[in-house]
Amino acid sequence: MLINDSIKLAMGAISSQRMRSFLTALGIAVGVASVVMLTSIGEGIHKFVLSEFTQFGTNLMAVTPGKTTTAGMSGAIISNVRPLSIDDALALERNPRILGMVPFVQGNAPVEFGKRSRRTYVFGVGSQVPTVWQMKVAVGRFLPDDDPRTARAFAVLGKKVKDELLGAVNPLGRRIRIGGERFRVIGVMESKGQMLGFDLDDAVYIPTNRALAMFDRESLMEIDLIYAAGSNPDDIVKSVKTLLMDRHGLEDFTITTQEHMLDVLGSVLDILTLAVGALGGISLLVGGVGILTIMTISVNERRAEIGLFRSIGANRGQILILFIGEAVVLSGIGGFAGLIIGAGGAWLLGATVPALPTHTPWLYVFLAEILAVVIGLLAGVLPALKAANLDPIEALRAE
Repeated sequence: MLINDSIKLAMGAISSQRMRSFLTALGIAVGVASVVMLTSIGEGIHKFVLSEFTQFGTNLMAVTPGKTTTAGMSGAIISNVRPLSIDDALALERNPRILGMVPFVQGNAPVEFGKRSRRTYVFGVGSQVPTVWQMKVAVGRFLPDDDPRTARAFAVLGKKVKDELLGAVNPLGRRIRIGGERFRVIGVMESKGQMLGFDLDDAVYIPTNRALAMFDRESLMEIDLIYAAGSNPDDIVKSVKTLLMDRHGLEDFTITTQEHMLDVLGSVLDILTLAVGALGGISLLVGGVGILTIMTISVNERRAEIGLFRSIGANRGQILILFIGEAVVLSGIGGFAGLIIGAGGAWLLGATVPALPTHTPWLYVFLAEILAVVIGLLAGVLPALKAANLDPIEALRAE
């Protein structure tokens, strides 16, 4: 039996049982489509989250109070932890490799203008926010470069706060009340949108010292630093750590670089994509069971045909190839259909629901198709072996 004959016989067997072949291929198609769609959603979320974190740049680092790791030290040491102060931030700014610094405090307070009031986020920051956080001012200017310990009572509004509170009124020079204190508006920020569900436009920016007093805080929540692109982050971290330990006497702070955070986040999101792909792979296994079942039934129904083939000279290997070929063709057709359905469904989902980003990872698509063919191959082996081992005389008697 020639290879061409084996292919023709396999295709003929598939076309003669159209409904059975369709349902078998459909099981594989659903499995592949599930893998493609789920990994597309996972990869889309991966790219979306990374883009959200990198919108502020990648050469950032944050210093936060407190140590996130545990050490074998006396509990009495805890009472000696010093807060992060504005003076600490100014000392870090003097590092020649630090291009910008933002001492950061966050709170929530009512913002009032005339008879209108809106409760929103209040960010206590320094004058270098446009540089460090890569944000732009749409109207007016950002906070002036005052001494952060004695900065004047100026405020910059997020776009949403300005629209909701002042409407069409020119905000520049207007007096507003934030947390019961009077501030003069000197600027409005460009729309920055949301970051991980947090609306950056629904915020007010005031000097750090004013926010510390307003929220009765002793410590900064964070000091954000930007360093020169191309610098070695480990060297910058080492110099920052040395300076703060000299000032505090111990390592009672945590330094996190944007690069390190993105590496950790990327690893977590890669695992997420792999996990959702594995969930889709379960559907592929179910499709493989379907092929195994159908091929087993097919062998039982075609015993006479197998006996005829053996009686006219077909050997066991050729019978084996015939039935394995049918299983592989069915899985291949189902896999290709699943690719089209999955990729098309992912695109349609992304177009219909913009808030749910999708991105089809072609590596997973290729692996899904290969897996579909392998599952078809494995599922067809047992029925094919059963067919190849049939006794020709007994098979002919089955007629």
